Amino acid sequence: MTVGSQVKTCYATLKSIEAGLGLLHASTTEQDLKNTIEEVSVLIKDARHDVHQQVIHIDKQEPQYKS
Repeated sequence: MTVGSQVKTCYATLKSIEAGLGLLHASTTEQDLKNTIEEVSVLIKDARHDVHQQVIHIDKQEPQYKS
């Protein structure tokens, strides 16, 4: 597996985690848990954004790996 494909897999995983956190947030009524999920969601969103920037960089640097 190339580094490019590993980065893209990481990006997809982060998107999946975000979706899962959204579902968990919607299904819980416990406010403390909702607050924790919101905090974690911000961290995951930031990480996903950073990884997405790397995907863009890799696609520009290595066009053969472009999705």
